[in-house]
Amino acid sequence: MEVNLERVIQILRTRGRSQYGGEAVTQLDHGLQCATLAAAVHSPPQLISACLLHDFGHLVSGLQEDASQLINDFHEQRGAIWLSQLFPPRVTEPIRLHVAAKRYLCTRDPGYNSQLSPVSRASLVLQGGFLDNATADDFIQQPYAIDAVQLRRWDEQSKIPMETTLDLTHFIPILQSCLFSP
Repeated sequence: MEVNLERVIQILRTRGRSQYGGEAVTQLDHGLQCATLAAAVHSPPQLISACLLHDFGHLVSGLQEDASQLINDFHEQRGAIWLSQLFPPRVTEPIRLHVAAKRYLCTRDPGYNSQLSPVSRASLVLQGGFLDNATADDFIQQPYAIDAVQLRRWDEQSKIPMETTLDLTHFIPILQSCLFSP
């Protein structure tokens, strides 16, 4: 299978119509909400792209992460690896780190855990739960960890049914601007 931006868009438009885990939005709606939040505060194009694509690994894994079935599809790693054929680390690393960022936020931000949806709380257990303090310290020192934490905050806010977002076509030039140069 050829990997190019057209293929990414096709996957978003087709497989993205599936339900986002146990949430009340589709995979595509979730990504569009997250990217729209990033765009609203004039984030760099790489972070907007990461927000749009952060759960792309769910769409290419063939599995659906399901806490009730004890399935962790490691979508963050799968998506980052798949997308690294097209995009530089400034896009793919926040994607790879966004699950660890959830674990970090639950450890370091006392109110964050209470903001998680029930589905997100259940998947937190599958994803390893809270971090110990040393691991949290190490996590936040990694390159792109700050971007991953911001992405993760928007991620949790992006589960609103029927929310108005920018259209996928709005984000295509942003994605194009982030591609590796030929």
